[in-house]
Amino acid sequence: MSTEQHDADAYGQELAAISHHQHDATSARLTVFQALAAAGIGHEQADDIVAKLEAGAVAGAHTWISESSPPHKPEPRFEDGWFAGVRDVASYLLRIADTTAHAGRGRAASSAMLVAHLQQPAFPTPAAPEATATDEPAPASVPPLEAKDVLAAAERFPWAVAAPGTRHWPDGSDFLEAALSAVGDEERAGYIERLAVFVEEHRARLEELLRAYGPGSRPASHGRYALVGQPETLVILERMEAAPFLLRGRWEEELETVFLDDLEFAWGPRIRLSR
Repeated sequence: MSTEQHDADAYGQELAAISHHQHDATSARLTVFQALAAAGIGHEQADDIVAKLEAGAVAGAHTWISESSPPHKPEPRFEDGWFAGVRDVASYLLRIADTTAHAGRGRAASSAMLVAHLQQPAFPTPAAPEATATDEPAPASVPPLEAKDVLAAAERFPWAVAAPGTRHWPDGSDFLEAALSAVGDEERAGYIERLAVFVEEHRARLEELLRAYGPGSRPASHGRYALVGQPETLVILERMEAAPFLLRGRWEEELETVFLDDLEFAWGPRIRLSR
C-alpha cells in the first residue's frame, strides 16, 4: 500500500469516527433539550445551558492542546515549530469556544418541533366530508423564484465561491433545485435579498470554509467536500441554518447524502443532522 493510499484510508477512518461522535452528540442534545423542557426550562435558557456545555468541551480541548509537549528531546527548530503550531491551534479553538457559547439560538425550539413531528401519527385521520369547505378562496399566487436569478446572486460573492475553472461540478443545478425546494412559499418574494444578507453576515466564516475545504485543499484532495466552493452551496448553507430538517428531507428524496453530510461537517451548523 502506498503512503498516499495509507493517508487517505487513515483520513477516511477519522471522518467515520467524527461522524459517529457527531451523531451521538445530536441524539444526546435532543435528550437534554427534552429533559430541560420537562423541567419547565424555556427554550432560550435551554439554548444557553447547552451552548455553555458545548463551549466548555471545546475549552477542555484548548487546555489539552495548550499543555501538550513535543516528543522527548527534539531539536530546537522542531520544538519552536511545535509550539508555534500549538499556539495556532489553541487560538483557533478559543475562537470556536467563543462562537459556540453564543451560537446556539433556536436549537431548543427546533428540537421541540422535531419531537412533535416524530410523535405525529404516520397516517393522519382524514377529515369528515362535512368539514371540507367547498367555497374557500383560492390561495394567493406564489411569487416565482427562478434558479438562474438565485445563481446569479450567489456569483456576486467571489470571495465565497471558487473560481469557475476549479469547481468540482460545472453544473450544480440538481443541488440548487434541492436547496430551493426547502424555501417556503412565504420566503420566496425576498429570498435573494435574504441570501445576500446571509452571505455578508457570514463572510469570514465562508472565506475560511473555502480556504480549508475548497478546491486545492488537503481534504478536497481525498475526493470529499465536493460542494465547497460551488455558488449553489451558498443557498444550501443558508437553508442548512434556516430550515435544516426540511432541507435534509428534500435532499434525501433525490440526492446522495454524503455531499450534504460533508458540507454539514465542514460548516458546523447549529443543528447538524448528518448520520
